[in-house]
This record gives sequence, structure tokens and C-alpha cells, in this order.
Amino acid sequence: MSKFFTSKKIYDNVTLISCGTVQGFLVEGTERALLIDTLCGVGSLKGFVRELTDLPVTVVITHGHVDHAPGALEFGSCFIHPDDIALMYSDRCFSKERRLNFVNMAYGKSETFPSQAVMSDVIDVQAIRTYPVYEGDVFDLGGGVKIEVIEVPGHTYGTIVLLDEKNNCVYSGDACNVNTLINLPGSTTIEEYKESLLHFKTYQDRFDVMWGGHGPASVPKTTIDDGIALCDKILAGEDDAIETVTTSGAPGYLALERGDSFLPKAGGTCNIVYSKDMLRRRPHPEIKGEPNLIR
Repeated sequence: MSKFFTSKKIYDNVTLISCGTVQGFLVEGTERALLIDTLCGVGSLKGFVRELTDLPVTVVITHGHVDHAPGALEFGSCFIHPDDIALMYSDRCFSKERRLNFVNMAYGKSETFPSQAVMSDVIDVQAIRTYPVYEGDVFDLGGGVKIEVIEVPGHTYGTIVLLDEKNNCVYSGDACNVNTLINLPGSTTIEEYKESLLHFKTYQDRFDVMWGGHGPASVPKTTIDDGIALCDKILAGEDDAIETVTTSGAPGYLALERGDSFLPKAGGTCNIVYSKDMLRRRPHPEIKGEPNLIR
């Protein structure tokens, strides 16, 4: 039993791994497994995963934030979109002090953590071998299990989601949910985010639900439509624009007033925190790559 992690099966070949309220996913094929996100780099996720599967494990990161990427330190390599490599290596993500404080602040009172984490629980910083992923790349895990990469810049410029047609779902990280933060260093503008969601929507006929980086339940694919409509409201100045501060201390505006279960009072399953000086498109260098079949 782990002090830091819990797990549950959500499909025959998929295990949801939780660290407090943040989560990743272990998808197994017949030849290898894919670990989608690696949580905070506190406690031995690698050891926990080894108890779940004997297959070789490939790691892919949906985006380079402190609650999704640092566990890759223990695995030594990962796939990540190039636009998020610098973010992943920044002190906001990899600093041991930052990770320790984040875990104890955000999750220290949850049932998963019976006591506070200490510095000896934090995985040491080291270089990670990074491999690029781009739109259309496919992780072939064997036995017909193939996981496809979709680029959805917004929460960060390098945000990706992973399409699993076998299970009719997408593993969406923080790309689109009830607390989508588009007000952080490395976030896009709202205008760019809307374009990303319109692109994401073109895949909607290939899945029904999304499993995000914070749970514990899936959300319907109509969350994408809610996000698009909300971007329009923000750009038109017709949202609730409630002043707020995120858990990381970033100020912003909450687009819709929250009701029960953190959901918007107005309905739907998407909400956005944004900055008013990050509404319209800004220049950003594009990094292109050819799709690969990754085995």
C-alpha cells in the first residue's frame, strides 16, 4: 500500500492512478503500457506502477505543470510536446521545494495522505531524455490498443490530449474542464484557446467521454462545446468575470459563477479562469513535426 497513490480500474486495460486530487492513467496493450502523466514527483510512482503491470512502460506528459510532469524524473525519459519542455524544466515544475509545498498545500489533508510529505519523499532532480510528440502521432501498445495525440494549446502552449478509440474516450489532462486555467505563465490567449477547442471538436465523433487530470469521474464530450461557447462569452465581455486567485497564486477572472459540485451555476461542464490582458492572439513560434507511429 502506498502513502501517496491509489488506483482503480476504469476499463479492462486502463488504471486510473490518483495522488490526492490529481490523476494519471496507465493504459496497457499486449506489448507495452503507456503512462499518461506522472503526477507531482513525490513518492515512488515508478514503484507503484511496477506493482500494476509487468509490461515495459512508456511515459507521455499532457503538459509541463508541477502536478503532471515531475514524476517523469524517476522514469528518466518521457514524450512531451516541445512547446512545454522549457516549462517542465522550470522551477515552477521541477523545484523540490515547489513540489513539496504544492503537495502539502493541495493534497496534504486528503485521505490519500495520512501525514504531510517530507523532503526525503521528493524525487531528486535530474536530466530527462525528452522525445517530441505532435498532432497525429500514435502510441501502438499492441493488441489493437493505439493511443493518438491531439494538440490542444490553451492551458499551456504544449498541451496535448490522448485519444483512446478502443475505450471510446480521451485522456485530457487539464485541456478542458470545470476549472480550466488560461491565466498562467505558458498559457495561450482566449482567442487561441477557442481555435484549439474548435480543432478538438473535429474529433468528437471518435469518443464519448473525457478523463481529465483531476477527477474522479469522466465528463461528457460536450464539455468541448461548453468551452467554445464560454470563450465567445469572454471575448464579447458577456461572462461573469469574477475576480479570483488560483492555488498557485495567479490572479485572474472566473468566467462563470460556481454552483454545487464546482460546476457552473449556468449549467455545462466547462469553466475558465483567464487574464484580461490575454484575450486576443499574440505571436508565438510554431514548432512543426511529422506524425510518427510510436512502438
